[in-house]
Amino acid sequence: MAEAKLDLLQGTLDVMVLQTWAAMGSLHGYGIARRIEQISGDAVLLNQGTIYASLARLQQRGWISAQWGTSDNNRKAKFYSITKKRAQATGRRRRLLAKAFRRDGPGAGDAGRRR
Repeated sequence: MAEAKLDLLQGTLDVMVLQTWAAMGSLHGYGIARRIEQISGDAVLLNQGTIYASLARLQQRGWISAQWGTSDNNRKAKFYSITKKRAQATGRRRRLLAKAFRRDGPGAGDAGRRR
């Protein structure tokens, strides 16, 4: 039986990349890709073209910035980090979603209902 390919909605990878920064801080592209693969249990496998296309989109939008640095294995690498403006907007959205899911969110049951 052929292995099923995981289909992601457009934009999902960008969200996964932003969430990785929220948890890990500044990383180079290869590190971001490996972390997403690790967290997904290898359900999401990223090639260089895929991850760097996402990074370019996010950088063009002004959501991330990049600086050259040295990786753990002493190689030159571009390190990406979320911009302060984007981090604040992401934090606001995360709080709004958390608040909505606590109240009446999917699967909330009685614990999430207003009294």
